[in-house]
Amino acid sequence: MAVAALVGLLLRLAFAFVYWIDKPLTHDEREYLALARSLSAGKGFTYDAPLDSSDTPRFGRAPGYPVFLALVGGGLREVDATPPQVKIAQSVVGAIGVWLIGAIAQRAGGPRAGVAAAIIAAVYPPLVWICGYVFSEALFSTAALSAVLLLNEAVDRTTPPDGTIKRTGSAWGVAAGIATGGAMLIRPAMAFFVPLAVVWLVHRRRTALAVTFVTGALVVVGPWTARNVGVYHRLVFIASEGGVTFWTGNHPRATGEGDMAANPDIKVSEIAFRRTHRGLSQEELEPLYYREALTYIARHPMWWTGLLVRKAFYTVVPAGRSYALHSPLYRTSSIASYLIVLPFGVLGAAMWRRRPHPPESLFPLALSAVVVCILFFPQERFRIPVIDPTLIICAGVWYAHRAHHTIET
Repeated sequence: MAVAALVGLLLRLAFAFVYWIDKPLTHDEREYLALARSLSAGKGFTYDAPLDSSDTPRFGRAPGYPVFLALVGGGLREVDATPPQVKIAQSVVGAIGVWLIGAIAQRAGGPRAGVAAAIIAAVYPPLVWICGYVFSEALFSTAALSAVLLLNEAVDRTTPPDGTIKRTGSAWGVAAGIATGGAMLIRPAMAFFVPLAVVWLVHRRRTALAVTFVTGALVVVGPWTARNVGVYHRLVFIASEGGVTFWTGNHPRATGEGDMAANPDIKVSEIAFRRTHRGLSQEELEPLYYREALTYIARHPMWWTGLLVRKAFYTVVPAGRSYALHSPLYRTSSIASYLIVLPFGVLGAAMWRRRPHPPESLFPLALSAVVVCILFFPQERFRIPVIDPTLIICAGVWYAHRAHHTIET
């Protein structure tokens, strides 16, 4: 597993410094870097540069990733491509993610499963190239997998061999909650993991562990929420980006997949929406986005049901307008990688039910990612950090089972 992590590090660095050179930044990447520059300059969590035009939005962002960029030196100056220090830092983070994937698989299926999963993760193209972009996915994936590993450890430490419950896992439960809170500050979508993990823990009769887990998450997220209330004078749990994302995914012209870049008609509507509410900040617009989307859903429930079905389809099937925005090489390698891992991941997940270990906290995490895609909208970037590692881990479990069966026969 350590060798696989090292290979993963080298591959990520090779992609970042050999191929991904002087590539133009997207709107999201420029916003993340703008916030990092503001933090580095001591101006706080605010955008440091004017808008390119009146039609260019400034989205409310979670603080975790801009803070990471500032800490690794990504906010020292304005750039037109991914800063080299960010590439290095995210390659290291991605390599840690490779080891975490192996560790989770090893706990579930033994050493063979851990090594197999780590090797797959090391060379899996989407996990390799995501480290070269100024996107939060690489950092979020590693943070989310850390929370899973810690929560699994907490469950193990509350269940000795005789089956009685002991209290020594409380500290691990708090640690898992802290890791979850940190992941929430990177990507607010992680908040959906909390209730699902609580339900899973209560079902396994770990109510006390569920309480410590939630406490740890609130310790991390609570101060930022309090800061938002003081700054915006309204409740903004983590970031205001959820409003426009929900509005985009449930717009009357939504296709069931992709953001505004893949659905230009929605982009035109979004510009018109902001012009109608000119002068309002993204935090003030957030409840208006939710209100308009929910009003339309309430008036057209059958249409929304069909939209949810399409979203569920695109969550699993790598197709849609957003894939067409990429180059043929990117599109082919991305789709092929996912489709190769998918069947073995499904087989491994089905096989996991027959193992002594019950479904791990990895499954509530994967389910939370699916819920986010269906409630908001599916997109490759939303799938890669959680769903793809889950499939890789399950594929490792499947391989270990087949290898053991082959040796026995």
